[in-house]
Amino acid sequence: MGIRLFVIAVIPSIAIATAIYLTDRYDREPLHLLAKVFLLGALSVIPVLIVQRLLLRLNIFTGLLAAAFTAFIIAGVTEEYFKRAVVLYSAYNSRHFNEKLDGIVYCAFSALGFATVENIMYVVFRFSSNYYVGIMRGILSVPAHILFAVTMGYYLSLAKFSEDPAEKRRYFSRSLLVPAIFHGLFNFILMAGIPLLMLLFIPYVIYLWRVNLIRLNKYTKYSRDNYNRIIKDEE
Repeated sequence: MGIRLFVIAVIPSIAIATAIYLTDRYDREPLHLLAKVFLLGALSVIPVLIVQRLLLRLNIFTGLLAAAFTAFIIAGVTEEYFKRAVVLYSAYNSRHFNEKLDGIVYCAFSALGFATVENIMYVVFRFSSNYYVGIMRGILSVPAHILFAVTMGYYLSLAKFSEDPAEKRRYFSRSLLVPAIFHGLFNFILMAGIPLLMLLFIPYVIYLWRVNLIRLNKYTKYSRDNYNRIIKDEE
């Protein structure tokens, strides 16, 4: 049973990692750097858990305020901060980070590392008696981490390649703030326990998919156009 649960926990990450790697088909990132980012993303669970436990002690609120603090601060800000820190430490200044799509790719692999360990913790250990937890997390939670990562990578690339200092700072701030808000809203809708609010969950997930697929396609087109331009110049 343990092996079966482990497979259920890691399959979503393997599938998404493969899809992202294949999407970056014009100027693929080196596997050793992607593996490094993934591993550091997995290890980021450790500082995340430490900070979250400290923040839980500061959660003096009750009711919806407690849910909001947990969703936006304990989960949203903390998790997105460390997932972004992994990319900043390992790949942001690398010569391989040379086009806008790379920001999304590296942020996605950092998020996948984190999401894989988190999923194993939930599916294999915390809810080992319920297969449906693994299935639902594979459908919702792991993809959600990638959607937040696409937003993070989108703004992180804008910051890296902007030549205007003020614009660079603005995009750099958004690379943490926007995915943290997206993450917080996702969690808050599920945690608030308000039936009317739950009606917004599916439309919200659809919105996340739509806006982030647009961003992914936009940067993929940039990558393709840049590749075609290089090929043309070499002819």
